Amino acid sequence: MNVRRWGGCVLLATCDAELLGKVLKDGQITFEVREEFYKGLKVRVEEAIDLVRQSTIVNMIGKRIVKKAIEEGLIHPEAVLKISGIPHAQIVKV
Repeated sequence: MNVRRWGGCVLLATCDAELLGKVLKDGQITFEVREEFYKGLKVRVEEAIDLVRQSTIVNMIGKRIVKKAIEEGLIHPEAVLKISGIPHAQIVKV
């Protein structure tokens, strides 16, 4: 996970570790799980979920992190996109 703070905003980018650096292709969509954006501390899913609760903007990709966010009621299952079968979700708190 990677956390960026500016002003009162907290941006969290988190992914399942095995996806870091991968390029997912699905039809016209190409999604890069870029190290510059996602790479930071390696934490357990539960720790990442704690930071999801504290963040104002969240970008997450991966089966484990998205599943846990759904289980915790942080995202609705219908708000999840799948890219090459990998779930991706975003949260923006206003």
